[in-house]
Amino acid sequence: MTAEEHPELLQRWNRTLLAARAGREGPDPAPYGRNLLSRWAEPQRRYHTVDHLRAVLDRIDELADQGGEGGELELVRLAAWFHDAVYRPDRSENEERSAALAERALFEAGLTEHETREVARLVRLTVSHDPAAGDLNGETLCDADLAILAGSPDTYGGYVAAVREEYAFVPEDDFRKGRAAVLRQLLSLPRLFHTPYGAAVWEGKARDNMERELEELTDVSDAN
Repeated sequence: MTAEEHPELLQRWNRTLLAARAGREGPDPAPYGRNLLSRWAEPQRRYHTVDHLRAVLDRIDELADQGGEGGELELVRLAAWFHDAVYRPDRSENEERSAALAERALFEAGLTEHETREVARLVRLTVSHDPAAGDLNGETLCDADLAILAGSPDTYGGYVAAVREEYAFVPEDDFRKGRAAVLRQLLSLPRLFHTPYGAAVWEGKARDNMERELEELTDVSDAN
């Protein structure tokens, strides 16, 4: 899969990087966008694909339209592009490697040191999805990344199936136990979404979906 198959995404990348540079000179954005799109299309991905990237960007736009945007919206969008740019389901350092890639690429692409550091910080924040109070940039990115949890039952089911495919190398019982632990940890949080819109529109749906999945996992485990 090449960038030419996603011209609208490449255009979005170009617009975002140019807007973040705010008129400053810099190299052509397109090669950076093509490199990122090739990463998002790697064969080991089933959920963390170009479709996920597009969905996160769309949810950022949705939050912006609803007044939940961060203070530096273009940097939030750039962080979305980089947040899973390095992804191997059998490794634990994906976010750190993605942040390091952002640090290298964005400074070269014409962003300031502050802007580059902020994008990298946001990428690292997707490890915990737990932004500090008042971190508008972090709240926007984390809510957009987790919005899939609030999808329709069919959409949520497709997400769960795709995640299982990414972890096909994990035995079924081990996957179920690990997935159940992740769901319990998320459900134990006082809130999943931090923007006003996310809390109002996505929180309840996400918890319903996760509780239903956890019940199904538990029922199967008990049957075994």
